[in-house]
Amino acid sequence: MKHWPQRIVCLTTETVEVLYLLGEQDRIVGISGFTTRPAVARKEKPKISGFTSANIEKILALQPDLVLCFSNLQADIAAALIKAGCQVHVFNQRSLDDTLQMILTVGDLVGASDKAQTLVTQYQARLEAARQQASAWPRKPVVYFEEWDEPMLCSIRWAAELIAAAGGQDCFPELSQFQSAKDRQVTAAQVLAAQPDIVIGSWCGKKFQPEKVKARPGWQAMPAVQHGHLYEIKSVDILQPGPALFTEGLPQLQTIIQHWQQQTGSAL
Repeated sequence: MKHWPQRIVCLTTETVEVLYLLGEQDRIVGISGFTTRPAVARKEKPKISGFTSANIEKILALQPDLVLCFSNLQADIAAALIKAGCQVHVFNQRSLDDTLQMILTVGDLVGASDKAQTLVTQYQARLEAARQQASAWPRKPVVYFEEWDEPMLCSIRWAAELIAAAGGQDCFPELSQFQSAKDRQVTAAQVLAAQPDIVIGSWCGKKFQPEKVKARPGWQAMPAVQHGHLYEIKSVDILQPGPALFTEGLPQLQTIIQHWQQQTGSAL
């Protein structure tokens, strides 16, 4: 007989969202203070960690039978919990496929595999529908996605994949493959040389300032600036690799790119 975990601590927002969508939220006994989705989780669940910092004793006091972490940035936290005898699973999803697999794995871990598969099937259908719609357009706009402004960071892999699914062409596809932010640094001159049709800001933790972006030296000659195609997608909708990528990030990208198509007369 299988005994599924009953006391789960989630140290990032993505697994919290998945467990709520699966109807398994009663198992969650602690969450990260950076949890954003669903909003009710912040009211219902005790906050016991940051993102790269955590109170190990506080986590242990909850007596978790499973702790879910994300990425190398939480490696030290995971190691401390493992040394203390906790069961720990660390996800490291960096692409849309990885994110879908994360959802399936969470489902497997809590005995909700069928419900997880249903979710994944829905998200795959959304992606396919977006790709089908975009396939009819004669031109794909070049999109510069800015994750941070000082230093300037271009899109992470899953954001670049969403841009492609929505009908755009990522400005720096060769850089989006890098996990580390320092490897995705670009200069204002590099972006200007790419002549993007659309600029999307998603500055993690602070509001995007299009006026500040427009004022960058030389950027007045950029198509995105000339035609007013500067947009914000909030980081909670596109920089957290969980279900929100498909339910929030993708439709916003579709709307932005469709607007560009209509304005340029490219849409059929």
